[in-house]
Amino acid sequence: MTGPELKKLREHLGEAIGRPLTVADMAKLCGLKGPEGANTVRRWEVTGPSAQVADLLRVLAMASEHYPILEKFNVFDRHDVPEKERPARKAQFREQMREDIRRRLG
Repeated sequence: MTGPELKKLREHLGEAIGRPLTVADMAKLCGLKGPEGANTVRRWEVTGPSAQVADLLRVLAMASEHYPILEKFNVFDRHDVPEKERPARKAQFREQMREDIRRRLG
């Protein structure tokens, strides 16, 4: 994940939860505390985060329609899920991800 991609993700997650996310919000979602956390996210928005943080952010990205549901989370396209139910179940999953983000932000 590049810095500009992280910045775009912050914008997309804000759209998904219904309010803009600040760099401090992104720091909180990444488990970074205080003003140093926000400064770290600002740096990442230029240089890109570490691979470990990028993996976490890919999971959070599933809250937005702009990003795919990762294969290991995609239990909707299996043979035992009727095709007509798949879109609703995917939407429900994304809403659960959004609620998790809102909860983490307090």
